[in-house]
Amino acid sequence: MLDLFRIEAETQTQVLVDGLLALERDPTAAEQLEACMRAAHSLKGAARIVGVPVGVSLSHSMEDCFVAAQRGNIRLGQRHIDLLLRGVDLLSQLAKTPELELGQWTDAKQAEVSAFISALSLALTAPAAAEPSAPAAPAASAPTVAAAPAAAPADTDVRATGAGADRILRVTADNLNRLLGLAGESLVESRWLKPFAESLLRLKRQQQDSAKSLETLREALSGQALGEQAQTALAETLTKMIESRQVLAQRLVELELYDHRAANLAHRLYTEALACRMRPFADGIQAFPRMVRDVGHALGKQVRLELIGEATQVDRDILEKLDAPLGHLLRNAVDHGIDTPEQRRAAGKPEVGVIRLEARHSAGMLQIIVADDGRGVDLDRVRAAIVERKLTNAETAARLSEAELLEFLFLPGFSMKGSVTEISGRGVGLDAVQNMVKQVRGTVRISSQPGLGTRFLLQLPLTLSVVRTLLVDIGGEAYAFPLAYIVHTLKLPKDKIELLEGRQHFTLGGRQVGLVAASQVLGGDAAGPVGEELPVIVVGDQGNSYGLVVDRFRGERELVVQPLDARLGKIKDISSGALMEDGSPVLIVDVEDLLRSVDKLVSAGQLNKIQRQGAGLPGKARRRVLVVDDSLTVRELERKLLSGRGYEVEIAVDGMDGWNAVRTGHFHLVISDIDMPRMDGIELVSLIKKDPNLKSIPVMIVSYKDREEDRQRGLEAGADYYLTKGSFHDETLLQAVADLIGAAEA
Repeated sequence: MLDLFRIEAETQTQVLVDGLLALERDPTAAEQLEACMRAAHSLKGAARIVGVPVGVSLSHSMEDCFVAAQRGNIRLGQRHIDLLLRGVDLLSQLAKTPELELGQWTDAKQAEVSAFISALSLALTAPAAAEPSAPAAPAASAPTVAAAPAAAPADTDVRATGAGADRILRVTADNLNRLLGLAGESLVESRWLKPFAESLLRLKRQQQDSAKSLETLREALSGQALGEQAQTALAETLTKMIESRQVLAQRLVELELYDHRAANLAHRLYTEALACRMRPFADGIQAFPRMVRDVGHALGKQVRLELIGEATQVDRDILEKLDAPLGHLLRNAVDHGIDTPEQRRAAGKPEVGVIRLEARHSAGMLQIIVADDGRGVDLDRVRAAIVERKLTNAETAARLSEAELLEFLFLPGFSMKGSVTEISGRGVGLDAVQNMVKQVRGTVRISSQPGLGTRFLLQLPLTLSVVRTLLVDIGGEAYAFPLAYIVHTLKLPKDKIELLEGRQHFTLGGRQVGLVAASQVLGGDAAGPVGEELPVIVVGDQGNSYGLVVDRFRGERELVVQPLDARLGKIKDISSGALMEDGSPVLIVDVEDLLRSVDKLVSAGQLNKIQRQGAGLPGKARRRVLVVDDSLTVRELERKLLSGRGYEVEIAVDGMDGWNAVRTGHFHLVISDIDMPRMDGIELVSLIKKDPNLKSIPVMIVSYKDREEDRQRGLEAGADYYLTKGSFHDETLLQAVADLIGAAEA
């Protein structure tokens, strides 16, 4: 029963806090008065049922106050609100007290409870204009600020909202983590079927080739005298081969259907399991409106917290980690950002300052915005503080941009306050914010407008159990780089490599970026990429960034993070592991650790140079393919398939673009769609086949149009191969390309 009382007390005290803060802005709001009265009444009934008399007394006195306000006997002012919030604090403390310590708590707080009830009684009998004085609180140099909710206990409430009241199930966090892990494994296992189906496609093609060989053999032997037994055996063999092809084709269709259903079911299971870890943003910010109000009053400022996106779903672990950083940002906004009422009046602003706390999903990431309408950051003061602390000289500081100046605010111990208080001044708040954001693979940005306010943008992953990565090959092994740490990716021509002070660099965005072979840092075969362009990943920040040369890009992947065995300890440059679609393992790179490893190699002078010459086999050139399609998805799919097999691929976005490309470049094959803007595929094929210099280039059509007349129309225009997207398979396309122009290397 006490557990139920604690749950109800947590809910009803939050209703009281929200209602009281709203009543402070509008004391006559009937809806808020009704909500607060009912919350106090519910707490009184719950305390009476579980036998907590002090809870009954506190709730009853608060209920009487709200009823009197509803009848117009009193008008709630700031001191009333302060007093009632003190009562909410007492009820919260009571609810959190363990059962065995309730008697001790009641004895220790008896005087404070009595003073509170007496003050509320005085408020009921005083004239409507009078405001009671709150009971004296213990002396302190800073305001008593309500603490943010503690980290979620091991038992986590999982709420399923139905047509009626919420149903609450007590499920441990460990159980949810295990459920999510199993759902992630099922998702990975379901992806194994696709490569298995592709292997059956190869088997189907081999059977087809075998059947053709048997047919050729039978035709070759048709003019020769064969015994009846030999002829029968040959016919039976050919019949069985045809039957086996039909059975395999039927089973392959069934397997593809099962693959689709299994993948869909596994994805739904994982999505639902992941949703169990998600909580509304409102669950982690309940204490902030009260905190902002109390800090503002202590500093003589009128300030209101505006919450946006309270229903935004956030991973439970991230929500818990956000508590302290958001508290720092909000206290800084009140202390540093919001002006005093006199300053705001002089600037033509409303006396009440507004701080906006917003959560939203954007581009697969969680964005948290903390913005105020205060005075903004004084960049001249920041510049002077940088020079005063000898972080740089005056000449360099004068050249720093606004973004570079604002980055100094995140340095440990850097503060714009001249004195230290319990609210701010030690320069640890923003440093703590940045550290937390880095821990969860996120970023934080600050912007400011003088006289209009300051804005912090935190960009975080939606969940810590799944990470969006770029998959690459390094030294013959697969590695995953979290996208949050990647500044830029590019294909760097080898002739763009420059030598500066004995180290290799290239120019990116007007600045020099050091070039490092990723295989030297992570180990493995150091053969390097093939071709005249180097796949490069740029990681780091403005002051310390490197271009890591990898063997090749595999593409973007969402990976389910699998922690490494604790017995392995901290593995250098690696943060965790994951499983790819085919079940093979991949290591997720710890980018910050990798940057430290690169710095050590640089300082020791052990950095190897990237070979400027091509790393491929001498005398062997790759066959070039032009892909023409107006669909970005189809273009990229075909490009990745062909590039992965070793072909050199260029793309065109429509028929006209493709015609210009094929006239100006040398290609061994053109793959084109039919329906495209400006020039369709049929016209493109006709132009190629009519040109005496281009007509020898094979052309393959890949189209959604699967009618026989469409196929005939394409072939009559001169296409050498017609493939429908409805029957499109990776191996089908690659085999067709190989049949037309052979292997990737000439």
